[in-house]
Amino acid sequence: MRLKQNTMSLVWGYMLAVIGSACYGLNPLFAIPLYNDGITPMNVLFYRYAISTAIIGIYMLAKGKSFRLTKSEALATIIMGTLFASSSAGLFYSFKYMDPGLASVILFTYPLFVALLSWLVFHEHMSRTTFLCIIVTSLGICMLKQDGAGGGFSLIGMTLAILSGLTYAIYLIGVNRSILKDMSISRLSFFALAFGTIVFFISGNFGMDIIPLPDMQSWGNAFGLAVFPTVISLLLITKSIHIIGSTPASIIGALEPITALAVSLAAFGGVITGGNIIGIVLILCAVMFMAYSNKNNVKANTSTIQKQA
Repeated sequence: MRLKQNTMSLVWGYMLAVIGSACYGLNPLFAIPLYNDGITPMNVLFYRYAISTAIIGIYMLAKGKSFRLTKSEALATIIMGTLFASSSAGLFYSFKYMDPGLASVILFTYPLFVALLSWLVFHEHMSRTTFLCIIVTSLGICMLKQDGAGGGFSLIGMTLAILSGLTYAIYLIGVNRSILKDMSISRLSFFALAFGTIVFFISGNFGMDIIPLPDMQSWGNAFGLAVFPTVISLLLITKSIHIIGSTPASIIGALEPITALAVSLAAFGGVITGGNIIGIVLILCAVMFMAYSNKNNVKANTSTIQKQA
């Protein structure tokens, strides 16, 4: 009986990881229609962060969780929230210059940035496997030089997507090496999103450049962006990590860019070249292989606990 319960629990954990990862890949499905309505990326991110903050805040109230922060925690969350918002801005602005599916694939390289920065800044050991994975990933990114629309190399889009992954890696390392490392996922997410909302409010000329969404369809896309690739993805993937562990969850995380690619192709008529496909395969295989090879490295796997909002 216990074996059957354990098996069912593992199946449930894998299902949560699959659904959560697929939900995160829905970013383009809700963001691109808002862009087409004339909403700027900064406005889109403000609404996404504000709505997500409200939803997680309600969830915390319902669970009776504390909102209190010490002075040290407040300072750390301000810094981490700014990094969190910067990473999101890089990704969402890259959608304006290149295929959003390909941009999502580049973002998926953030575990390699975590390993690289840990080696360069904190002199942590880097295995030959990790070094090889970084080289393979770099080759894969080079293969993405043709954008999804078939319009040629997009230096701006590529740079923004890479900076998004890099900034997110800095955020993850910062959380892992600060007072925030023991904070619950819901509290960390709430305050990171809350301070991110403030960042986008200030960036929008203190709200003067934030325009009201024009219609119910736009509000629906804004809520969809906040609910599916943000709140639901975060909660489901976090729960799955507790059940099946961070290594399987990080490998299943490859569904994130795959879903984004599928959405880009099916909903927005994106075009993927043969070179793109080779690059995508190289990147996904390298990141998943590194996740598996580092399964005993706790720090390497913290990157799967907090998904990008």
